Amino acid sequence: MPPSAEYADRTCPPNDPFSDEKVIRTILNAGLLSQNQINEVLKKKGGILNRLTAAHNKRHVNTAGLRITRHFTIIDVIVSLKLFRADKKHEKLDEESIFQALARDWGIPFKKIDPLKLDLNVVTTTIPRNFALKHKVLPIEIQDGCLTVATSDPFNTETLEDLSRASQMKLKVVVSPRTDIIKCIDEFFGFKRSIAKAEGLYDSTSIDLGNLEQYVRLKSADEVQLDDQHIVNAVNHLFVYAFDQRASDIHIEPKREITVVRMRIDGVLHTVYKIPKKVHVAIVSRIKTLSRLDIAEKRRPQDGRIKMDNEGTEVEIRVSTLPVAFGEKVVMRVMDPDILFQGLTELGFTESDLVHYNRFITRPHGIVMICGPTGSGKSTTLYSTLRQISTPEVNITTIEDPIEMIHEDFNQIAVQPAVGITFATILRTILRQDPDIIMIGEMRDLETATNAVQAAMTGHLVFSTIHTNDAPSTITRLLDLGVPSFLIQTTIIGILAQRLVRKICTSCKESFEIDSDELKRVMNIKIKQEGKITLFRGKGCTKCRGTGYRGRAAIFEVLPYSDTLKKMTTPETDLTAFSLQARKEGMVTLRENAVKKLISGITTYQEVVRVTMDHF
Repeated sequence: MPPSAEYADRTCPPNDPFSDEKVIRTILNAGLLSQNQINEVLKKKGGILNRLTAAHNKRHVNTAGLRITRHFTIIDVIVSLKLFRADKKHEKLDEESIFQALARDWGIPFKKIDPLKLDLNVVTTTIPRNFALKHKVLPIEIQDGCLTVATSDPFNTETLEDLSRASQMKLKVVVSPRTDIIKCIDEFFGFKRSIAKAEGLYDSTSIDLGNLEQYVRLKSADEVQLDDQHIVNAVNHLFVYAFDQRASDIHIEPKREITVVRMRIDGVLHTVYKIPKKVHVAIVSRIKTLSRLDIAEKRRPQDGRIKMDNEGTEVEIRVSTLPVAFGEKVVMRVMDPDILFQGLTELGFTESDLVHYNRFITRPHGIVMICGPTGSGKSTTLYSTLRQISTPEVNITTIEDPIEMIHEDFNQIAVQPAVGITFATILRTILRQDPDIIMIGEMRDLETATNAVQAAMTGHLVFSTIHTNDAPSTITRLLDLGVPSFLIQTTIIGILAQRLVRKICTSCKESFEIDSDELKRVMNIKIKQEGKITLFRGKGCTKCRGTGYRGRAAIFEVLPYSDTLKKMTTPETDLTAFSLQARKEGMVTLRENAVKKLISGITTYQEVVRVTMDHF
């Protein structure tokens, strides 16, 4: 059934569905803005429309390809004013909320476009880019011979009929914000076009190999020209897309016939692209060039870094390549300084744990150990700690493998085993550099541990990480490495274990009740409350892609190394008895701190069980 027939029985708004009168009536009826706010909008409308039009024309005057004309409406005026909603005082009214209200009035389904769930081929091969961009329509799904199309104007029946005839499919029309549609068209068609023309190409522009902070400024969509090398554009699209989606890691994985691009968002990997295998080498070569790696070396793992600008914020990308069965796999970790450098009060410590941790880091000498698996937030805790205690009066030196984030207040050294710079060998050297505070990226062998102990015994405050499951296990791990128990007793100040749990999405957060006995059974932990307990969960919304989670929070286990615990540290240390004593002295376990975040409505019991399964 063509779109015109589908809408024949609907009461379509006459003429312009985006007239000031119709949009304002919808917004007022939905309670999104007050009448006073609407009066403010109408008062400022003329000036804002002129500015928006002038800025748009200037931005597109020299753009190669299709010249885009733009008709601005009162919706653009309202969004640009960033007004607080009348129904939700702490939220600003955005384009998505306005189109949701309009869709309800029109009786047409609203769809928030999730780029992670779109099929690149469906988006880019169903209709031409020029047609999609001109009419602001985006094919998003084909199912059972029916094409789902997102549009900001579902009453443009002529365009929809043309699309139905061209695709030879029935149409299902959904309403989406205009900005989201334009953005997806630019990203998907731009990436597809670049990939299609990029076979065998990579950029080999020379760079300054002596500059550790080789700086790369990403081009905006308007700046990317058709005559640029297409592989450069494709990699540019990858980074922009990752930043937009808040990805912490980008995986480029070669398979037998294709290359899969996946991104980790809030700790979960999502497949975002499947691209032709023939451009895999070109993409990897471009990334290697940016990160100062050897593009000719394909048999050995390599590590590098890229420094980028993301909308005015400097972001570092840590690059790792690894030969696998079907080629070189590349993993890039996005190091956002806003996340890595936080105040300790923002990290998620409980009040008592923060008091203990502050005592650790203000001691004049000794060792503070931070433990947890890869991706548990150890780097964020370390960098945030170092920045807090950094002053002009102290010399902070770090040894890292690799350097996560460059900070000018620290003297940072990268481990380079090929030239003899290891954790152990460089430790001996930096002790002659008059440091006050030393950070060792990882305590991975006896030589490193021995040198760290010597540094602590000679009046230095030492921070280091170690891969153990909880805080008490760190002591037995050091014993296993061969560190004598008396040196552990002399130097260790305290131990911090941590994990990351996903936070409940605040946009769709809801409360529910669960029986305390059921919760105790599921959690396998003592809970003081009896009867019904109120917990929270995310229903799933467009902001969190239906997962119910958005962002992550840290949970900690802080162990002050008391005199009693020191006496229990022997070559035959009983870990069970050691842990029980630590708890008697007030150590709150990872599971117990996770439950506190559960009760306070930060996370869900499913997350607590998943992350602290081994910590009962």
